[in-house]
Amino acid sequence: MEHAKALLIKGIMTLIVLFLILGIIYGVSFLSVLLLTVIVGAVSYPGDMFILPKIQNVPAVLADFVLAFILLWGAGAVIPGVEVPAAGAVIAAAVLAFCEYYFHMYLATHVLPSNNNLMMDTQ
Repeated sequence: MEHAKALLIKGIMTLIVLFLILGIIYGVSFLSVLLLTVIVGAVSYPGDMFILPKIQNVPAVLADFVLAFILLWGAGAVIPGVEVPAAGAVIAAAVLAFCEYYFHMYLATHVLPSNNNLMMDTQ
């Protein structure tokens, strides 16, 4: 049940960030924003589960920034009808990385086992 709650939090957080930045500022359609939200969540959440317990929060956030940028910017090249400008991808990835810092703390205290490295950062 904790994974479902964490996925819901991550999904809502990602949807809000992408809609505000890509949808409102850059004019990306809501359907494209929704699709990007699912893609970013589906790729990054398993990484949070397997990589986060092995490394500290800041390197995980940096990895999330790079991953989000690649996914958002690369989507325009792969998915027809989804066009994300590079500047929009950078800004959205940076805001998502900022949010991920706090999301990782939530994961460390509520979802991940207590013997992970991140727990030391949250105490």
